[in-house]
Amino acid sequence: MSSAASMSLYQIRMEGWKALTERLGAAGAMRFMMQYDPGLGDYTKERHDLFADLTIDTLLEAVAERDRPKEER
Repeated sequence: MSSAASMSLYQIRMEGWKALTERLGAAGAMRFMMQYDPGLGDYTKERHDLFADLTIDTLLEAVAERDRPKEER
């Protein structure tokens, strides 16, 4: 096995698959790989839109409220 720094992406992928199948077997390796889903949409844009109005002060207030004992809320 070569140093990962000197390996191509293809070589890394092949070595990774080899390690998975040796350790988990073909079925286990496939189950592991099926957990990774690229998803849909543009997460960076969605995150920006979702948190566009959030300020550090709003965030700190939310944390303080969460940490305040229930009887003080």
